Amino acid sequence: MSSSPNRPVSGFSLFRRGQQYAGTWPMEKRLAPVFVENRVIRATRFAIRFMPPIAIFTLCWQIALGGQIGPTVATALFALSLPLQGLWWLGKRSVTPLPPSVLQWFYEVRERLEEAGQSMTPVQGKPDYQALAETLKRAFRQLDKTFLDDL
Repeated sequence: MSSSPNRPVSGFSLFRRGQQYAGTWPMEKRLAPVFVENRVIRATRFAIRFMPPIAIFTLCWQIALGGQIGPTVATALFALSLPLQGLWWLGKRSVTPLPPSVLQWFYEVRERLEEAGQSMTPVQGKPDYQALAETLKRAFRQLDKTFLDDL
């Protein structure tokens, strides 16, 4: 499961965890009404792709037009911060312990995987959202897509 269960995470490792979590979370439409991850991951990927060019364009355009540089720099910095904000949120979410209602569901999905003959590593500490993402990704790969109907 998670490489460091329930230990505090800080600094740049939070951004790295956010990238890992975004790559692990299954982007299944059926999870979207329950979890906000699908929307945050899409918005973060969009921001990573388009905000740096928008920031550069904004700066160049205002310099070329002789506009005010102060507000332009602030706008460009804000645009550049959006991908970082998304990765930070995803990193924080990945290490957040599961609430009781989701925790019960997590164990039910693990049980389904074990019943299907999948070997599961024991859970260490309190499961977090990264552990949920890994379990769900595996369940969507290994189980019939209707496994969510039965839970």
